[in-house]
Amino acid sequence: MTNRANRRIRTGFVMAAAVLLLLGIQYVEAAAQRDPLLGHPAPVFVRNDLESHRIDLAALRGRVVLLNFWATWCGPCRIEMPRFAEWQTKYQGEGLKIVGVSMDDDAAPVQELLRKVKLNYPIVMGDEELGLEYGGVLGLPVTWLIDRKGVVRAHYKGEADLRAMEADIRRLLNSR
Repeated sequence: MTNRANRRIRTGFVMAAAVLLLLGIQYVEAAAQRDPLLGHPAPVFVRNDLESHRIDLAALRGRVVLLNFWATWCGPCRIEMPRFAEWQTKYQGEGLKIVGVSMDDDAAPVQELLRKVKLNYPIVMGDEELGLEYGGVLGLPVTWLIDRKGVVRAHYKGEADLRAMEADIRRLLNSR
């Protein structure tokens, strides 16, 4: 191969790398536009859970928080809940706090489900206002992972990869 051919190949690689870099930057910017909360403080709220305990998201600073929006009629939500309960037991000593936000219109079906499915984390009732604070909860489940400083680090929509979610939790628990 001649020097001229080698230069063309190198130039082609450099140009391809530049295009990929630009596409990567655009992808990151597009992801930030789709999830404007990522990298920013989580909207704080104070609500009573279904057992009348006060849940203050700001008071959970210093812990990693898994905030899960769900509903009783949501099949994938009901699949995730037992795993979340396992994680709460497994990781609570390391600083994990799971908070469920039911988007049901009424607490009665939620309480009925919770009599059947024993959970070890609090459930608060959500509403449109709280959903809007979190970017609009248009489908369920929607889960936010919040670091010890109260900053949103991950956002999972729909049926999530629970192994990847647990890996993200462990990563945040191990970073101090």
